Amino acid sequence: MSAEETLVLELKDKATQSKAFEVLVNTYKERLYWHIRRIVLDHDDADDVLQNTFIKVYRSIDGFKGESKLYSWMYRIGTNEALTFLKQKSRKLGVSNEELQQSLVENLESDVYFEGDAIQLKLQKALATLPEKQKLVFNMKYFQEMKYEEISQILETSVGGLKASYHLAVKKIESYLTEPD
Repeated sequence: MSAEETLVLELKDKATQSKAFEVLVNTYKERLYWHIRRIVLDHDDADDVLQNTFIKVYRSIDGFKGESKLYSWMYRIGTNEALTFLKQKSRKLGVSNEELQQSLVENLESDVYFEGDAIQLKLQKALATLPEKQKLVFNMKYFQEMKYEEISQILETSVGGLKASYHLAVKKIESYLTEPD
């Protein structure tokens, strides 16, 4: 039995659940945080979404059937939580999702937690212009160096479709980055 299978069994057992959940959080919190942060861009929002993700994982663990890897399942939850959060935030502010993305990128310049340079900032601005799916695929492939098969499980889509989305995203980003300011 793999370490992941053991962890899942411990998460489902009331006697070991608390300790197993602590292990789960410590194992995945940083990777999940950065995945979510690349979607919502803001540090405080990423922390909130990460917390909601772990709450949902905790409440839903009995429904995890092991058909995918545990982290793929958690990334799917984190992705959905982040996208839902952005939709709610744009609705609350009365702006489109695109307008919200532009605003979030502009706020990065004054974000004390953003450690990027001018090039990183321009890349974030380029990413903000991409459709949601292309942005997700690019983030997972480029920043997290995930394999297409893993991304396919998380986003529940075909590998071929992901490759096309990534290729289009790269072309659009290259075009954006080579435009004069």
